[in-house]
Parts: sequence; structure tokens; C-alpha cells
Amino acid sequence: MLQVKNLTITHKKDLRVLIKEFSCTFNYGDKAVIIGEEGDGKSTLLRWIYDGGMIEEYAQSEGEIILGNEKLSYLPQELGQEYKELSVYEFFSMEPMFWEQTPKELALMARKMNVTTEFFYSEQQMNTLSGGEKVKAQMMRILMGKPTVLLLDEPSNDIDIATLEWLEKEILDWPYIVVFISHDETLIENTANMVIHIEQLKRKQECKYTVCKTTYERYKEERGLKLANQRQQALNDQREKKIREEKFRKIQQKVENAQANVSRQNPHIGQLLKKKMHAVKAMEHRFEREDVNMTQMPEEESAIFFKLGGEEAKLPAGKVILDYSLEKLFTPDGQSVLARDIRLFVRGPERICIIGENGAGKTTLLKKLATELLKRSDILAEYMPQNYEEFLDMEKSPVDFLDKSGDKEERTRIRTYLGSLKYTADEMEHSIRELSGGQKAKVLLLKMSLSGANVLILDEPTRNFSPLSGPVLREMLASFPGCIISISHDRKYIEEVCTQVYKLSEEGLLLL
Repeated sequence: MLQVKNLTITHKKDLRVLIKEFSCTFNYGDKAVIIGEEGDGKSTLLRWIYDGGMIEEYAQSEGEIILGNEKLSYLPQELGQEYKELSVYEFFSMEPMFWEQTPKELALMARKMNVTTEFFYSEQQMNTLSGGEKVKAQMMRILMGKPTVLLLDEPSNDIDIATLEWLEKEILDWPYIVVFISHDETLIENTANMVIHIEQLKRKQECKYTVCKTTYERYKEERGLKLANQRQQALNDQREKKIREEKFRKIQQKVENAQANVSRQNPHIGQLLKKKMHAVKAMEHRFEREDVNMTQMPEEESAIFFKLGGEEAKLPAGKVILDYSLEKLFTPDGQSVLARDIRLFVRGPERICIIGENGAGKTTLLKKLATELLKRSDILAEYMPQNYEEFLDMEKSPVDFLDKSGDKEERTRIRTYLGSLKYTADEMEHSIRELSGGQKAKVLLLKMSLSGANVLILDEPTRNFSPLSGPVLREMLASFPGCIISISHDRKYIEEVCTQVYKLSEEGLLLL
């Protein structure tokens, strides 16, 4: 059993309360997903559960955690800086239980993860692995340690579909405790039996949390029904209040008029009217007390609101966007061939997705395509890399990064757009380095929108968006009037957004 009692976490810079008096008990068999909008404190909560010291740099906390005999393990959203220069072999060697693994156990783990046994002994640096390979390496090392609590921050990021299916099975079969954050709605729908929903309300001035031991689908359904019922009851109460107030106003007005017109020579009538006015005032006080108990309109954190691409992004159907051939695709270090005879032809407003196994070279290929497209003058292309730091100035604020002219009107417009993406005024002035992964992704999306781009090159565009914002983002991309060339393992994104899907393998690109 793992128990969190009365946890409050406050952001040090803007003194915003992320989580207030949070209490929750996790038992064996619980597969708890933490959901909420970007920047609401999901990763902060997960880090605090693992080690409160991990958040001390930017947040202060009060609360208690009761672990008992549980052994915790933690998968971060990004590979730690201290591991990036290590070889894969050195990375595994740091786990004492690595030396207890038999060749048979290592072979079985490698087969499940779709890597070779030699992977454990590779001299390749960790920071040169693909995003999915990094996740696989971390997951395998975690499992070697035989934990009883898995704390997983975006474990589905960048892993291929086969490994996603393995991850689903691993979570479902895990006999102990799993607490995870994920953008992958399919993974959540297939695994979670407990939902922890963190919300920031009233422009992030008030925080709220909900713990519900049910599936994600049922939680959404029950929450939607509850909110709809509350909204309807609030409307009914407001309507009844309006009718009641109108009747009261007429009664009050009638008594006041009678008082104004009563003759001083008739003190008996005046006394009766005075009593009536006392009754009217008593009625008014009673109504005020009843109003306190009126059903309020439900408070909920809405998803992002954003439009990507207008008339200027439209492309004619016959426009050739890409006619690309490559005899050999090499690894970034040029030592190995990843794929041969690559051919990709894209015309007009198509929405292309490239899938494939981790390490197949998808990101390497997309970077080459981006190099070709970004230098073209007959189109306007924008690129969202897997590593946001390649394109973001991490020391600038979102407003300063997006502002190209210094014009007051432009800065106001940027602030308005950032507000629609759920940034607070304080967050707009934070350095980009301090923002969550999802908030950084929003900055890149807004940059794309403001540029008027008609070709988007996207490496895992949904990877850092919450399951609440995910449907909005997919709808936005599906309605984009220009061309999209992307990499994704997000099954809902592939199904709802993409018009053509290619698989990259050693033989090249195969249209599925």
C-alpha cells in the first residue's frame, strides 16, 4: 500500500497552488492515471511521490507519504542529464540487479522490447539513441530492480506501436501499483482502473482534484453526465429565482405605493401597511438565505481553444509539396545504413504519417525532409522537432520568443493567443525552460500559426498533450488546410488525422 496524506504543493515563482490537501491511497492492482491540462502539476505530483527533493528547486510542499515496504521506481519524461553521456552498457551497469540477470532473462526481456540481447552491452551513447530506444532502456532497467510501485511519466512517448502494445500488457498484468501519466488515450482506455484528475480553475487561481476508482471511459461519461445535470439544475434554479424576484418586486412595489398614498388621517391602514412591509422584508431575507443554497454552474477546466491555419495556408490539390528520393539513409554518425531506396511523393493538402520500429530512422529521415522543405520559397514550412530545445530559446519567455517586431499590438495579440492555450499571465513571463513539455509544444504550435505556414513537419506532435487537449489538437490538425508530414505512434492521431500512412523499414517507405 502507498498512501499520500494532505499534500499541498505551491509553485515558488508565482506562488500558485498546484495541488491542495491531496490525499489518496494506492493498493495492489491499482493502475492509476493522472490526467489534467498541461502545466497543472501532474509531473510535479509524480516526482514528489518518488522523491520530494526532486521538486525543491521550483516548488515547496507540505504533506506526508506512507510507503511501508514498497519499492518505488520512476520513469522521467526526459532522460536525466546525468545519463546522457553514458554508454548503454554503463547505463545498465548502474543497476545492481543487472548483474543478477541470467542470459535467458535478458534474452526474454530483449525479445519483449523488440531489441537484440547485444543492446544491453552496446557502447552507443544514451543521448544518441532514438526517443523510443531511450524509453525502452529505462523501462528495462526499472523492471530489473523488481519494484512494487511503477511511477511512469509519459511512458508511451516515442515508443513504436509494438512496444506500446507490450506496455499495455505490462501495466495490465502488473500485480502491484502503477501510477502513470500519458498522452495516449488508447493506452489509458485499455489499462487505467483509477483516475486522478488535477484541475486549475478560475484562470489557475483555484486548484481542484478528483480521485475516482473506475475506468477512464466511465469517468468521462459519469463526469459529463454530472456536469450536465448540475448545469441544468443551475439553469432551473436561476430561472426560478428570476420568476420569484419578479413576483417579489411587484409585491414590494405595491406595498411601497400604498404606503406613499395612505392618508395620515387613517393610522389604522398605515399600521397594516407597515406590518406588510415587515413581512416583505422577512421574505427578502428568506430568499437571500435560499440563494446561498442555489445550485451553482459547474466549475471545470476547459480544453485548449486554438485554430491552426487560415485561408493563407490553403494549398491546391495539384501542388507538388515533395518529390524525394534517397538511396541510403544513414545513422546520424554515418556508421550504419538504416534504410535504402527511400521514395516519397506528396501532393497538395495531404496529411502524411510515417511509422516504424524504434531506431528505424524516422526522426533522421524527417530532419532531412525538413531541411529540403524549409529552404523552399514556393511554400512556407514550419518544423516541430521531437526535441523542442532545437528550435526554442529556452531562456526567453513565450511572449519574447514569439514577438518578432516588438510592436505593442503584436505582443497583445500573442498574449491573447497564449491565454486561449491556458497560459496564465505569470506563465507568459516565465522562461520557456520552466514550462512543462506540453506548454513548450504549444509555443511551437503558436509559432506555426502566427507564421502562416502551409506545410507542417511534425515529429510526434501529440506526445506532450493531455488526453483532454488531445481531441482538440487532433481536430485542429485534421482541419488544417495545408500539408502535414509527420511521425507518430499515437493510434488516435493516425486514425483521425492522417490521410496516408507509410512504414519505414530497411527496405524503404511502404505505403500501408
